[in-house]
Amino acid sequence: MLRRKTKPMQDEQIRTAAEEPLEIAAGAAAANDAVDVATAEVADQQPESTADVVARTEFEQLKGERDQLVDRMARMQAEFDNARKRAEREKTEYRDYATGAVVEQFLPVLDNFALALSANGSAEQLRSGVQLIVKQMEDVLRQLQVTAVPAVGEPFDPRVHEALGTVEREDMPDQHVAEEIRRGYRIRERLLRPAMVRVASNPRQVTE
Repeated sequence: MLRRKTKPMQDEQIRTAAEEPLEIAAGAAAANDAVDVATAEVADQQPESTADVVARTEFEQLKGERDQLVDRMARMQAEFDNARKRAEREKTEYRDYATGAVVEQFLPVLDNFALALSANGSAEQLRSGVQLIVKQMEDVLRQLQVTAVPAVGEPFDPRVHEALGTVEREDMPDQHVAEEIRRGYRIRERLLRPAMVRVASNPRQVTE
């Protein structure tokens, strides 16, 4: 009887001993699978996390560069506005200075006109006084590099002469200035205003 009872127990022990390695192997395989899955998940997550870090770093860098550019543009705009205002102020000051220098030279002429008007002389004396004032004004204009445009006796030049009509003259060449209605002026080489003239029409030269 003891042998019969012992054999089933031995068989059970043998069967258990045989199944334990299988269970251990299966558990090891399951553990390995779990490790592989976890490793895959980590591998899948790792590039994404790195990309996020890189993207965030680049974003912060670009944002910083943008802020610097915006600040620089604001500073440049402010400097440009200041330079423009300074240029306008200097231009106004220069114009006022130039105008003042010109007016200062004409003040003696104005004083002489006032003296002539207040004088109790004859018409001839008044005429002589005005002639002196005109000469004084011409001297001032000459100092300012302002000269009169040659007119009477000169060939008609539409660049500096403005014709108001023609007048028949046999004593002058055809298409020459016969009369000056209003004197023209130029400053250096630039024309300030043309001379208003009448042009001679010589019938003898026209028929010839």
